[in-house]
Amino acid sequence: MWELLHQYRVFFIVAYVSVILVLAVYGFHRSHLVYLYLKNRRRVARPARRYEEVPLVTVQLPVFNEMYVVERLIEAVAAIDYPRDRFEIQVLDDSTDETREIAAKKCAEVAARGIDCKHITRADRKGYKAGALDHGLGTARGEFIAVFDADFVPGASFLRDTIDHFTDDGVGMVQARWGHLNGDFSGLTRVQSIMLDGHFIIEHTARNRSGRFFNFNGTAGVWRRTTIVSAGGWQHDTLTEDLDLSYRAQMKGWQFVYLPDVVAPAEIPCEMNSFKSQQFRWAKGSLQTARKILPQLFRSDLPWKVKFEAAFHLSNNVAYLFLVLLSLLLLPMLAVRGEHGWKEVLLLDLPLFFGTTLSIAGFYVMTQRLGDEHVGIWTAIRRVPLALSLGIGLSINQSKAVLEGLWGGQSEFVRTPKHGLAGGGSLPSDTWVSKKYRAAKSLVPVIEILFAAYFVATIIVAVYCRHFTSLPFLLLFLGGYLYVGVLSIHQRR
Repeated sequence: MWELLHQYRVFFIVAYVSVILVLAVYGFHRSHLVYLYLKNRRRVARPARRYEEVPLVTVQLPVFNEMYVVERLIEAVAAIDYPRDRFEIQVLDDSTDETREIAAKKCAEVAARGIDCKHITRADRKGYKAGALDHGLGTARGEFIAVFDADFVPGASFLRDTIDHFTDDGVGMVQARWGHLNGDFSGLTRVQSIMLDGHFIIEHTARNRSGRFFNFNGTAGVWRRTTIVSAGGWQHDTLTEDLDLSYRAQMKGWQFVYLPDVVAPAEIPCEMNSFKSQQFRWAKGSLQTARKILPQLFRSDLPWKVKFEAAFHLSNNVAYLFLVLLSLLLLPMLAVRGEHGWKEVLLLDLPLFFGTTLSIAGFYVMTQRLGDEHVGIWTAIRRVPLALSLGIGLSINQSKAVLEGLWGGQSEFVRTPKHGLAGGGSLPSDTWVSKKYRAAKSLVPVIEILFAAYFVATIIVAVYCRHFTSLPFLLLFLGGYLYVGVLSIHQRR
């Protein structure tokens, strides 16, 4: 076996260098977003003026089997501070369980208080969430459409904080930042908080304020109705109808506004399989959108900075596929390499360290400091290894999504189960174990466990070949696959 590996030494080295160069490109792109954020952080969006009489707003609440959170959602939206004669709520309910009765009862209760709240159902789930939003748009009275998913709890000032930005007739959508109702529930939710904050605090701000495209995140945002219509409406040929519509609208010339200081709290998936299901849908949908949007975007007259950022944005999950390839290449590379001379370090190790590990670690450290001024630098650094490991552990799940997004067909929109959690997990009422909803079963956790076993062998090879400097990186890979795989199987039970 050892001799066979050495026969293909050149192949392994070329493959390894090619893979880490691709990962380095995506890593340096993330560093570029940090640069754009710092360069434009003072370009705060402000309304052109204030409405003398605020416009009519329809708040759409698409729900599907959300029995634990639908009442909380409707109550929070009903409490929004906005003139009642300029405000309506549509609960777009495709549920097939007790949720439908709970939502109907809550809508009737809210309507009895003098708030226009309608419970709208359909005969089937055609088009899933996109279909529900489009169906509701047909009877919506509002000039502007706000959307909230079932796990959100918007604050009372949400519309007051966002609506005046539409006094600029060129603004088509305003997006708020996601907050976290249960960010401290567990280690998994803490890491998700860091990941989401990186997207919302740095990436969105950098793209929007530097003149690049960014996207509506499916919830916690407000649309100008004519923007939706002029861009072709809600379409369901991808799993990320929000991302798709966002790019179509901006290609039509509509301006988007991002407000990082307006925060709408939401529930983070507390269970690994639900989290993976959510990430799978986002990853597959982004590649579907890339296939659909990028050809026409690159044929447009838009600036090249917009085109290149769109390409990186929509294809970002491809990096997971190369991370899996890197995982497979590490063992043979350690076996065929000699001593760690300066040439090997310069050519092979430094690009991996600076292009991937260091850039992502720096990104997450900065995210934590920006998201919470009370987080010290060493606390932020201590949390980074778990974030890196979770990203590595997700690579199998996400690679499957990427391949399906590039070459697979359409699949069902699988919503992320919500359990009505809103804080630490120490309280008996805050447990998710007894709740009804679960993510679908999959063979992916078995593959993740096999990858963990593969890295046990890789670590043994590294020790045998005296490649001790590689051990911290290999432990990140081992820990990531083991954590994601074992927790997926354990929580499924």
